[in-house]
Amino acid sequence: MISGVPTIFGTALAVSALVAPASADIISDRQADMKAMAAAAKTMAEMFRNPDTYSSMPFAAAAGAIAERSGEVLAGHFADGIEDARSEAKPDIARERDRFDRLAEDLRTYARALGAAAKANPGAMTERMRMQPGEPMGGGPLGTHVANASSLSSLPAEHLFHLMLQTCTTCHARFRMER
Repeated sequence: MISGVPTIFGTALAVSALVAPASADIISDRQADMKAMAAAAKTMAEMFRNPDTYSSMPFAAAAGAIAERSGEVLAGHFADGIEDARSEAKPDIARERDRFDRLAEDLRTYARALGAAAKANPGAMTERMRMQPGEPMGGGPLGTHVANASSLSSLPAEHLFHLMLQTCTTCHARFRMER
């Protein structure tokens, strides 16, 4: 930790407030949060690619960075500014607000489950954290949804990670403009 701020590999991890930003530039705020979530996901992806690099504290911090920026925080980032020329958000967000908000909450649920998996596996990355060949999978492209949040603890962390990424992909495919 650097001055009480969680770190990932020695780099301070910015932590956003758990409320929608009061900034006059919501576009910049949400883009910064999206970049922070992408960086956190890359941190976890690298640990799955190379399990010898797994460390529970940076893994949990990465999951926490996503959890803190998703849910109602993410939904709040898209309450205004959709029509702004700098925005990559489709106007469909306003028309499909419930779906967008559910995806934002699903993202937070998966990130929290990944944080719990890190706490449950403080040593090396275990086989229990990895997906196994032939393991049944839920979700799918454009169809992810948390069926039962309490059952997520029975899934391997790698599966949770893929479901989280599918949630990002689903949201971007539905609500992000191609530039």
